[in-house]
Amino acid sequence: MLVQQRTIKHPVTLTGIGIHTGNVTNMTFKPAPENTGIRFRRIDLGGKPEIPADIDFVTDVSRGTTIAIGEARVHTVEHVMAALVGLQIDNVIIDMDNNEPPIGDGSSQPFVDVLLKAGLEKQNAPKDYLMIDQTVYYKNDEKGVDIVALPTDDFRVTIMVDYQNPALGSQHTSLFNLDQEFVKEYAPARTFCFLHEVEQLYEQGLIRGGNLDNAIVIVDRDLGKDELKRIAAKIGISGSVILGSNGILNDNTLRYKNEPARHKLLDLIGDLALIGVPLKAQILAARPGHAHNIEFARMIKRLYRQKKLVSKYQHEKKEGYVFDIHAIKRILPHRYPFLLVDKIIDFEIEERIVGVKNVSANEEFFQGHFPGYPVMPGVLIIEGMAQTGGILLLNGTDNTEGKMVFFMGINNAKFRKPVFPGDQLVYELTMVNKRSRTCQMHGKAFVDGKLVAEADMLAAIVDEPAVGTNQTTNGNGQNTA
Repeated sequence: MLVQQRTIKHPVTLTGIGIHTGNVTNMTFKPAPENTGIRFRRIDLGGKPEIPADIDFVTDVSRGTTIAIGEARVHTVEHVMAALVGLQIDNVIIDMDNNEPPIGDGSSQPFVDVLLKAGLEKQNAPKDYLMIDQTVYYKNDEKGVDIVALPTDDFRVTIMVDYQNPALGSQHTSLFNLDQEFVKEYAPARTFCFLHEVEQLYEQGLIRGGNLDNAIVIVDRDLGKDELKRIAAKIGISGSVILGSNGILNDNTLRYKNEPARHKLLDLIGDLALIGVPLKAQILAARPGHAHNIEFARMIKRLYRQKKLVSKYQHEKKEGYVFDIHAIKRILPHRYPFLLVDKIIDFEIEERIVGVKNVSANEEFFQGHFPGYPVMPGVLIIEGMAQTGGILLLNGTDNTEGKMVFFMGINNAKFRKPVFPGDQLVYELTMVNKRSRTCQMHGKAFVDGKLVAEADMLAAIVDEPAVGTNQTTNGNGQNTA
């Protein structure tokens, strides 16, 4: 696979109708500098707002993937994104004068053709690959969907579809090499739907630009001629319509025997492109769809953000560590004698964190708490949990420079057992709720697997005061965590 970023050499334009909105759009791909990523720009709107092709901006997944910021939105981006992934293009600006890309023939081929016409240009900056080094598994029992990412040193995708429908049957396909297979074997695979869905989709306000030239309609029920004509007239299909003897409406010929499965693979890699970085992983998917693809992509994006975050602070890999004491000092402002966490051993971004504090007889507070019977103050156990929770507030996107975490409340604090010198405290913090500047966490502290303390904590992220200013508590007695 390429190790350097790519853009296109020249602007190129594609014009056509959107499959769901029925709107005609002029779509222009433009070269972009290194590290720009993929950005859609609505030039028909005031200010020409840009929407990054990012999972964080997905707002709808009904029969396609829609991204939006405010009132600016772009529908059905998956075929465009799949073409960019297949050609390994990292940086491009896509100007659009309407809200949906042209559907073309229902595949990614029209986008591939114009992008190849524009020419591909290698850039100097290296690609930022996300290498999957652990199994990531998504499952939806209700829909029978399973998607898994497995570690490997390249990018592979295997798809299995089985709708328990004789008109489609069970199909599978595998892509092993983007360079050698995508353009010829997958870009031409067209979108499809079942005959029983057509009228329903139209009544939902979808497929306004759909016709038998840009979608495969799989016959899954018998209809009389009059009923078939009525449906065709309702959705604006002119000309003769027949059920077809090959299981496809109007006997349209499939480009591949397993074209529906290939198109599902196309959709999946288009949706996964919204992670924002190319993957090195083996993806296995059974019965995927846009809603499930996006949920899986969110899982992968969280993993990517976590890896970026860990590498930012933890400069040396250590077995059994996520963050060592040096990394913790890069994150937290606390210092001796008030730094009460020694290492982080588990971390799931925005979900949970596990920290460790080795309680030594040399701790300063044991001199007075209590002479002759040293017991760690419960308030310091809570403080250690809170410091660990402060690290949990890192999410990989916020700029943490000049920020501090302050307590706003401690509720339901309970102390189950005393903590003595020689004990090892294990803090487990779980995110309960997070908003832009505040969060709720539930913390537990264990010694030898036994619960010694727990509490609910409310914290706020605040700007660190300038050096030399006086810092005071407010009327609620807030203090730094």
